[in-house]
Amino acid sequence: MVEVEYDTMKPHIAVLPSPGMGHIIPLFELAKYLVVHHNCHVSFLNITTEASAAQTHLLRSPACTLLPPGLQVIDLPPVDISALVSEETLVLTRLSIIVQESLKSDLKSVLTELGKLQALVIDFFCTQAFEICRELSIPTYTFCTTSTAFLSFALYLPTLDREVECEFVDLLESIQVPDCAPVRIEDLLDQVRNRKIDEYKWMLLHLSRLPMATGIFLNLWEDLEPKSLKAIREHSFYKQIPTPPIHVIGPLIKQDEVPMTEMDAECLAWLDKQPLDSVLFIALGSGGTLTAAQLTELAWGLELSRQRFILVVRKPTDTSASGTFFNVGGDFNDPKAYLPEGFLERTKGVGLVIPSWVPQVMVLRHASTGAFISHCGWNSILESISHGVPMITWPLYAEQRMNATMLVEEVGVAIKLSTGGQEKGIMGREVIERVIRVVMEGDKGKMMRDRARELKDSADKALNFGTGSSYKSLSCVVQEWKAHIS
Repeated sequence: MVEVEYDTMKPHIAVLPSPGMGHIIPLFELAKYLVVHHNCHVSFLNITTEASAAQTHLLRSPACTLLPPGLQVIDLPPVDISALVSEETLVLTRLSIIVQESLKSDLKSVLTELGKLQALVIDFFCTQAFEICRELSIPTYTFCTTSTAFLSFALYLPTLDREVECEFVDLLESIQVPDCAPVRIEDLLDQVRNRKIDEYKWMLLHLSRLPMATGIFLNLWEDLEPKSLKAIREHSFYKQIPTPPIHVIGPLIKQDEVPMTEMDAECLAWLDKQPLDSVLFIALGSGGTLTAAQLTELAWGLELSRQRFILVVRKPTDTSASGTFFNVGGDFNDPKAYLPEGFLERTKGVGLVIPSWVPQVMVLRHASTGAFISHCGWNSILESISHGVPMITWPLYAEQRMNATMLVEEVGVAIKLSTGGQEKGIMGREVIERVIRVVMEGDKGKMMRDRARELKDSADKALNFGTGSSYKSLSCVVQEWKAHIS
């Protein structure tokens, strides 16, 4: 039974993310932001089936006692999916089945017990909620956990599916998304590279339901992707879909870890001793993993570059680039077991190696951090730009290749690591060393750093209380919700 006590004169909003830290973190930040800055009451619905240790820590750690009054976390009970998935089931299919079974079992009863809701906010992969909310007359908004460029592609995908008969990867030219930058075939997200498998069918199903939303929240700000924003708002194709109203409300990013661990404090103390803009930060996301051979080349590239660094590392796997998606935040591991022999000793004092997890925002905010090797997940991109840090792109899965290209060619805050020198899909140490030096020592790195800091300032302005464009955009939606309180 859900127990709720709240001010009936405040809008009551439910927020529902799909599993995966890349979705949970930004929707949790939205929930806090609505409570603290927009005087809402928020019920955050937590899908607990196969929850990772990191998810449980974020939502159920002692730090949750520090949540602002008016925000409550409600667990959806675990469901048994053992008959529906196997070890071979790919990430999006498994995620979609978890969501489907969890919502089918519990969402209607939970929403009913919550009483009068002004809205439910979901992400891309919780679209089964649309039918349930229609039955309960609850307006449902989609929170876009990635770029405007990806949203434009997502809105175009159902048309592409109808008009193109062959596999998209067999097309001879880039995909021309209406009035947006073309999507190169090599940048296509993994889930649309084979139209015969379940992952594609799930992706198409979820994205084809975008027009069912009352509105779409974009986690960015007006200055970041003006061309794609203009296209979605004004081009006839998107109007004919029709595309729901777009609300640009970001960047909503994770804040500091509370409380700070002993390892966090060690990392911060080490950063305090380093010169301004001198440290290269390497972290490949909550779900990302490298092969053993690639991790070896990365380590050698770092050592050869002779740059200061913080390397967040986890045990390599040769099976999947998203190998820790469902178990991020688990047991720590021993980097000595898989980094090159002697690497830790040779780089002692120059680099800091941290197993599995580090408070990323703490590192990116620090004045010593000069660049970021990133997998180009959207949360990491927003965190990096919001703290004025340029990037070296190392995309691994999902839409990350599209993000990387956009950062390099449209935004101007990144350089691609994949600039040749790959053998059997492995990025060589010489290439890694060269690109690191370009960013940390060269004029190109300085230009990217200046651009990132320019965007940092515009992001700060967008969130200014009362006057920022993102603040006002979300405030307008909240006013609509308030008008429907009965």
